[in-house]
Amino acid sequence: MADTAQSGSSESCLQKLNTYVRTRKGTILAAEIVVSVIIIICFAASLYGGYSAVAVCEGLVATLFFFIFMLGLDNQIHFINWACTDFIRALIGGILYLIIALICLIGGAGDGARIAGGVFSLVASILFGYDTFFTFKSIKSSSQHNTAPTEDFA
Repeated sequence: MADTAQSGSSESCLQKLNTYVRTRKGTILAAEIVVSVIIIICFAASLYGGYSAVAVCEGLVATLFFFIFMLGLDNQIHFINWACTDFIRALIGGILYLIIALICLIGGAGDGARIAGGVFSLVASILFGYDTFFTFKSIKSSSQHNTAPTEDFA
């Protein structure tokens, strides 16, 4: 009896995962997680492993948001503005990855893993920027639908 309940819930979770990954936001978050893991591997092989802290933090936060959005917890927790929080997360992530990419690409002579980490950080910066753009676009379109009419009643 317990096995059927567990398998039913795992199928439901897998169905949610498959459904969410096929959305634009789910694909972007999954790509952010994958690129963050690749950057962690590159910086772990580098002589300068300290740059991996940004990738670890951004990967964990992207994973957290992935599961929150996949499970629909953003619709159940109303005291947090999830769109603005996601916008700030993506904006900060893009800026941090751009800074790390520039530092690693400019000063990474002789350390191939650091240069590879810098290139992937540049890719992550573009990906986070893409996420920021579409999140801002969705915030802007939702705020336009909620505005009151500004007609003159004189």
